[in-house]
Amino acid sequence: MEFWLVTTDHFSDKILFRDEEDFKVAMNYVAVVKCVTGVNVLAFILMSNHVHFVLECMEKEAMDYINRFKGLYGKHFQRKYGVKEYMRRNDIDIRPLKMEDESLHRAIAYVLMNSVSARLCVYSNEYRWGSGRAYYSYMVEEGVRLGSMSQRAQQRALHSWVSLNPEWILLKDGYISPSCYVSVKFVEALYRSSKRMKYFLDNSSKARPKQELWESSPSFSDQILFAAASEIKRSLFQKGENDSLSEEQNSELMRQLHRRFSSDINQLCRITGMTNEEALKVFDSF
Repeated sequence: MEFWLVTTDHFSDKILFRDEEDFKVAMNYVAVVKCVTGVNVLAFILMSNHVHFVLECMEKEAMDYINRFKGLYGKHFQRKYGVKEYMRRNDIDIRPLKMEDESLHRAIAYVLMNSVSARLCVYSNEYRWGSGRAYYSYMVEEGVRLGSMSQRAQQRALHSWVSLNPEWILLKDGYISPSCYVSVKFVEALYRSSKRMKYFLDNSSKARPKQELWESSPSFSDQILFAAASEIKRSLFQKGENDSLSEEQNSELMRQLHRRFSSDINQLCRITGMTNEEALKVFDSF
């Protein structure tokens, strides 16, 4: 068996998912690509400016998986926002993992704890856009079997023509439950118990001390700030969501977002498109 940690580069001046619909589309594409490639997905998470996957397969299959995912989501992004080759410019990092040295255990924990580290939730199983809810879960998921839906209804819901497992569940939230296609039993057997999995989560490099976590990280998601930025652009500058701002207006937008949401400089760069150097100049003028 071969295992791989696959990560896209972190965008510093833009985000991948601008709203909940984007996240739902991407969640379904994770399932679609798993179905098409046959690759075993052990864990994954979709963050605002990057994604992580832990996969069981050959290296070339891991590359095929992430490239197919990027291709599908890139087409969605182009159709919705008119931005071409958005994902093509997003490089990939791929690293081998082993069970013997527990690098596989640590990588899964690292992936799942991204949302906690970003201060988007307190526990990894609270984050919707990934596989964190699938392990050691006793939750009853509300949804419908794909087999009970017409082919046309499936295509509309999943943004895909690929025929998926009819036993998979489309949650009421609008995406396929990760517990249907993630290798949950393998991961649970790997950790042996929920207590041991919690040990790896709590000792992940992403599991910073609580005091440091709550003091240093943004508490609002990029999607909330993106929506707020659009509203500020309309109200202050009479600009649409995709209209460009002058340097002075962009600086004022950053000031408004920082004042209202106490966002850190990295998050503000992703929302406004400023470079870190440009943003530092604005911060110095606060």
